[in-house]
Amino acid sequence: MGKDCGNHGEDNVRQACRRLLAFLFFLALVVAFIALIIYLVLRPTHPRFFLQDASLQQLDALTSNASAAAGILSTTLQVTIASRNPNDRVGVYYDRLDVYASYKYQQITVASSLPSVYQGHGDVEVWSPVLSGPGVPFAPYLADSLAKDVQAGYLVLQVKIDGRVRWKVGSWISGHYHIFVTCPAFLTGVGGNGAPGASGLRFQSATYCRVEV
Repeated sequence: MGKDCGNHGEDNVRQACRRLLAFLFFLALVVAFIALIIYLVLRPTHPRFFLQDASLQQLDALTSNASAAAGILSTTLQVTIASRNPNDRVGVYYDRLDVYASYKYQQITVASSLPSVYQGHGDVEVWSPVLSGPGVPFAPYLADSLAKDVQAGYLVLQVKIDGRVRWKVGSWISGHYHIFVTCPAFLTGVGGNGAPGASGLRFQSATYCRVEV
């Protein structure tokens, strides 16, 4: 009898453990299902960025013929960038946004920091920074390419944004996410003198930007 009672006690413990494990497994499934539903309903769509204007005020390239040293490029470009939050339930904190211009994958201006801002549902933010790059080292072959583009009356610069954002849903705020934006700036000639410089190049039209988060 004593041995049978011992076996019954062990069976009860095993059954209790099985019930507990089954309950915990069921609870985990419920939590995962709820999290999936919340993600599918509230998952944020990345902000939409647009390059509305670009005013080229300076573009001067100097290349040394006496050595193989890189040339020097001085650029001043004022841009107008707009961002819209398309989410209905998700707000966006722009904690850091650095803007700069590049030509053929080479950065040609110093990064300009935009002010931090919170963007609510459907809100639009507009920034107009001046991007300046005085005396930036520049590869000679890129200086030649730049001169040919300007002579042809067609120049494409890239306005890029590198930053960090957070999402806000109700009172919950996410951790930081990296955001990278690329906006093509199409500049065309309107009777310039054919030399690298601001004269004769004008912004063509507003463009959509590629956004990666």
